[in-house]
Amino acid sequence: MSSSKLKLSRNLSSSAFSRYFSFSALYVAQGIPEGMTYFAIPAWLAANGKLPMEIAAFLGVVGIPWSFKIVIAPLMDRFTLLSMGRKRPWIIVGQLGLILSFLCIGLIPDPLNNAVGLMVAGFLISFFGAFQDVATDGMAVDIIPVDEQARANGLMWGTKIAGISLSLVAGTALINAFGFSTAIASLAVAVALIMLVLLFTRERPGEKFMPWSKGQASKTAKKVQLHSWAQIFKSLYRVVKLKSSLVFIIAMFINGLMLGLIDTLMPIFSVQELGWTNSYFSNVFSIATLSSGILGMFLGGYLVDYFGKMKMMTLYLVLTTALIVLFAFLTDLWSIQVVMYGFIFIYYTLSTFLTIAVFASGMHLCWKTVAATQFTLFMAVSNMGRASGSAMLGVLKTHFDWNIVFLITALSPFLMLIIIKFIHFERHRSKVKNFDIPDSEFLLHTIARD
Repeated sequence: MSSSKLKLSRNLSSSAFSRYFSFSALYVAQGIPEGMTYFAIPAWLAANGKLPMEIAAFLGVVGIPWSFKIVIAPLMDRFTLLSMGRKRPWIIVGQLGLILSFLCIGLIPDPLNNAVGLMVAGFLISFFGAFQDVATDGMAVDIIPVDEQARANGLMWGTKIAGISLSLVAGTALINAFGFSTAIASLAVAVALIMLVLLFTRERPGEKFMPWSKGQASKTAKKVQLHSWAQIFKSLYRVVKLKSSLVFIIAMFINGLMLGLIDTLMPIFSVQELGWTNSYFSNVFSIATLSSGILGMFLGGYLVDYFGKMKMMTLYLVLTTALIVLFAFLTDLWSIQVVMYGFIFIYYTLSTFLTIAVFASGMHLCWKTVAATQFTLFMAVSNMGRASGSAMLGVLKTHFDWNIVFLITALSPFLMLIIIKFIHFERHRSKVKNFDIPDSEFLLHTIARD
């Protein structure tokens, strides 16, 4: 890597260091709403005696916006203020929406006993979190070179985990000290500070920092910008119908089921079954996930680069299945703190490393022409699974004991382990390369015509 790539630059396309730093900051911003809506609020509800069905219902609603990212992605591919970059204007809109939604949650009267109001507020926070996520992923696919993707995914996912962990600890402490509304609204300050990164960087040289600034669209952005709905959906269908893409979509849904089940049951199980306080759960969870995030930042991408995506996904899924099954049979040891600490730490470390490998695999399966929309499709399917898993937890806990719920959860990584064996990266890439010649001509023709 040249020394120029290591220097901090206001142009993301010109500096690897700037890319790593900026995308890491944006992923911290993504972690803040997830830490509050998926963990801090459910733990707070559990500590105040809410039933698993009620908490699962809240999490199911919170997961809905993340499931419909695929509706937003084509809009971002089709329309943008190109003079400010292909995706950066959309990220700014998402960040503004997050700030406003955090501030507005303070307007909810009696949030503990106002399920509808709490769900609406949680939905809005998740909507703008998902909005920002789509735009950030789209810009990452556009800007990050192929040889940096695994390392970038390690840093990005690690910093997102850090955002989740820190917002959970800070949010829980603020809830207990100052009340729910003040605590949640105060997180708008953290999101606003992260937004400064967006205001002082741009995708490529010569583009505008703000609409009123001097600058113009770059030639690179003009060349890859999509100019018709027909082109977007025709190209997306062409690559998604390939076998490896379809198999990966199924695997992503199953992976989402596991994430939704575990993330929903963890605060309920620890608070209502083990007798932890919401503060205690937040501290234990945050330490475990922050540690796993740091390990992911420094090791996750490296391991994928060194051993390969398929080998590492297989290893993580085998270990995750074995861990959950083992824990399900250790019912007599659940009350021993070191056992619970170990389970949380090992599970979230494996989950973080698996996510890094999965994200790198998803990017590798993308076709550059519609990479942002295709990658968002993968993530949207995963989030559909996550929302389904969250909703399922309430039903499962109503009919089964906790040990059976854990065993059912272990089916997800086991099924995913079988399914990913039908993914063939090199065969898929060779087919995608054959798409490039005719579609490049089509793209140039469309640009010339418009």
